[in-house]
Amino acid sequence: MTVASQGAHPLLLGLLLCVLNPSVSHAEKLLIIPVDGSHWLSMVGVIQQLQKRGHEMVVIAPEASIRIKEAPFFSLKRYPVPFRREELQDSFAELGFQTFKNDSFLQYVIKTYKKVQKDSAMILSGCSHLLHNKEFMASLVESNFDAVLADPFLPCGPIVAEYLALPSIYFLTALPCSLDSKATQSPKPPSYVPRAMLSVSDHMTFLHRVENMLLALLENFMCNVVYSPYATLASEVLQRDVTLQDLLSSASVWLLKSDFVKDYPRPIMPSMVFIGGINCLHTKPISQEFEAYVNASGEHGIVVFSLGSMVSEIPEKKAMEIADALGRIPQTVLWRYTGSPPSNLAKNTKLVKWLPQNDLLGHPKTRAFITHSGSHGIYEGICNGVPMVMLPLFGDQMDNAKRMETRGAGVTLNVLEMTSDDLANALNTVINDKSYKENIMRLSRLHKDRPIEPLDLAVFWVEFVMRHKGAPHLRPAAHDLTWYQYHSLDVIGFLLAIVLGVAFITFKCCAYGCRKCFGKKGSVKKAHKSKSH
Repeated sequence: MTVASQGAHPLLLGLLLCVLNPSVSHAEKLLIIPVDGSHWLSMVGVIQQLQKRGHEMVVIAPEASIRIKEAPFFSLKRYPVPFRREELQDSFAELGFQTFKNDSFLQYVIKTYKKVQKDSAMILSGCSHLLHNKEFMASLVESNFDAVLADPFLPCGPIVAEYLALPSIYFLTALPCSLDSKATQSPKPPSYVPRAMLSVSDHMTFLHRVENMLLALLENFMCNVVYSPYATLASEVLQRDVTLQDLLSSASVWLLKSDFVKDYPRPIMPSMVFIGGINCLHTKPISQEFEAYVNASGEHGIVVFSLGSMVSEIPEKKAMEIADALGRIPQTVLWRYTGSPPSNLAKNTKLVKWLPQNDLLGHPKTRAFITHSGSHGIYEGICNGVPMVMLPLFGDQMDNAKRMETRGAGVTLNVLEMTSDDLANALNTVINDKSYKENIMRLSRLHKDRPIEPLDLAVFWVEFVMRHKGAPHLRPAAHDLTWYQYHSLDVIGFLLAIVLGVAFITFKCCAYGCRKCFGKKGSVKKAHKSKSH
């Protein structure tokens, strides 16, 4: 009996570990359809964690990819596209360089429209080649995936998910033109929720609310150039009429790389999960090269300077203005820059082709962060509590900068109009004015005070969708209503008709009563008058 009972203990312990250990959960097969560039970088951590938990990860990407490369924790399947990697790189570089051209507003609008039209046509052609690649699509069908993890910024992933009839999880920061709010049926009142690129806070003046309302009315037209062709392509491939909202609304869960420490409060739906800061969970020790730069900075510390992956070279005149400003501060500046070094580069400024941004921001000797205000950079500044000088260039960067500025965590400058004095003064302000450090540290504490880490939350919801083959219980009934039903216009019309009907009947009854009560007396009086004559 004793021997038997002793032999049972390891067995029971093993079974208990199997139950409690999350890494041995039921293995699923996940198809991942990312968007290239910085979008891909934040998705990698989720993929790696899912693979550690025993799931099979398969990433599909075009042959012409810039950042999507093979890795041991996922299988990469590439499909041919009608453009080369060099064309894609040139397109990214042109976008960054274009922002530094001091064109008139009209010239800027025309050039931006033509570039968006050209680039979106190139990306759309890649998606079309994927969907019409019968052999490749057949291989996806035969692979028997359990779910799709996609970045819907380019709606090719949602189309593939619909084609394969699989539940989908979207991984994104936000979509232009409020497409994410429309697809989730999440209300977005223009009275206090500012639209993208308006660069105002949620406490708007009357004129701001007028601008916000007009922008809300124009949003549908603004995105037609990029997004309407995907609805046509989807209708062709799926062989039924499909709108863009139909495509996007099919998602089971939306993993949004934001939170209400950075963004303004607004209504949300239960399928929207906030995982802001997923890209800056942990800092690692920096290399000897960068450690030497930091140690040499002395008591003054360092400033980290990066304008993101799209901007590595800027016009010579502007580079010299920036270099002049950086030379006026006592801190050592680590500047990610691959262009020709400015001739007036000061001794305190070190140019590097790449830098471990999050790890440097996490160093106790970092005093400030000069950033283009991309979502990744903003969250890394918040996570590590580093005040910022923000030079927004395009897209959502203006809005990100405005949010940090209204919270007292940084200073925003117009990169085209700023002078050397402006940049030097901004740096001295955020470094020496203690309120900026206090404000960013308060935001950092708020951001980190959470019951579960963003990465763990993202992994949980991906597994949830795979386990339950979707999340239809999170889908609001608003998706099944017409626009007039959603706004209750039919109910309002019905009630209005009843009110008007009752009012009309009441009026007629009163009029009839008046005629009955006062009509005979009037006629009698008239008759008496006629007899007296």
